[in-house]
Amino acid sequence: MFANILIHYFEAGGPIMWPILVSGIVAVAVVGERSFWWWRESRRRDPQTLEKLFAALEGGDFAEASRLSKGSDDPVIRMIWHGMNHYHSSLTGALTVAAGAELQKAGRFLVVMDTLVTLAPLLGLLGTVAGIFRTFIALGSQSVEGAMGSITGGIGEALIATMCGLGIAIVALVPYNFFTRKVAQLHFELESGATNVEVMVATAKQRGFETQVFRREN
Repeated sequence: MFANILIHYFEAGGPIMWPILVSGIVAVAVVGERSFWWWRESRRRDPQTLEKLFAALEGGDFAEASRLSKGSDDPVIRMIWHGMNHYHSSLTGALTVAAGAELQKAGRFLVVMDTLVTLAPLLGLLGTVAGIFRTFIALGSQSVEGAMGSITGGIGEALIATMCGLGIAIVALVPYNFFTRKVAQLHFELESGATNVEVMVATAKQRGFETQVFRREN
């Protein structure tokens, strides 16, 4: 019964309902995929290992830091592990590349969601214009009494398309803002982690250099 009602309203919405339907399916699929991805990432975070890793770096124990970070699923720790493999050559460059890779995975499909938030209302507006155009065509070719069915059908087509387009935009907008906020938060954590690593590695190297100078003088 409910399915028949949906089919009836879908058909009453006119041809524009097909691209609106595709937009809705894509929006639901993207929101579901991103929700699962962030839920999985939240379970992979390992703040305890990250604290041990920073402690090892602060003490200049790069071997222990590499051991702690190897094989971790935490994005910040993965970035640090990538940097540990290149700290002799270009630590900053390695951390930047690793952080970019993590952000690229986190921001996947955000462009699609942004497009849907803009596209869905425009499709609804197009359906509105098509329905009103259909109403005026009916008024121009028939009398008001004879065109009454076409008029109500055109207005119904306009309202249904607009409602569906706005509904899809609302459904996509809230998760889009949420995921964008999550990406910004991850970006801050990666940037902070990279800065801490650079400072700790530089301090450890300077401490080692000063130790070597002290031994030579004595």
